[in-house]
Amino acid sequence: MNDEYNLQRFVHAQEPVYEDAIGILRRGMMCTPYMEFIFPRLASSPSDGALEPYAIGSLDEANAYISCPLLGGRYRECVGTLQRLVNFNARTVFGDANSRKLHASLTLFSKASYDEFLLETMFDVWFNGLLDEETMTRIRSMSS
Repeated sequence: MNDEYNLQRFVHAQEPVYEDAIGILRRGMMCTPYMEFIFPRLASSPSDGALEPYAIGSLDEANAYISCPLLGGRYRECVGTLQRLVNFNARTVFGDANSRKLHASLTLFSKASYDEFLLETMFDVWFNGLLDEETMTRIRSMSS
């Protein structure tokens, strides 16, 4: 299998902790050390790979991630779990910093995938229907 974007780094990071992470999410919390590889975000800059080993470098890479049966399936399972936390909000589950990371991650994957209704609904549920503007600015700058 061709792994052009080294998606195996996510598989290796998630493998020993995914069941723990989804269990924590089901209880309405999130463990900060898992954030980066469970809800990856767009890289701060193209050259930050060493500083951000789980950052996504492009919309194509994000599409490859969400299209991967294992990684995309886990991402959707986590988002589906969040949708069931109707009595919570992003800050309650994730705290301030990690709720911003979640918002950025959802924005990235909603732009990289097509017809991802599951992701789109999270903006209405937890982010007043808004995409993460910083992520959108970086996406726009990549396409220019």
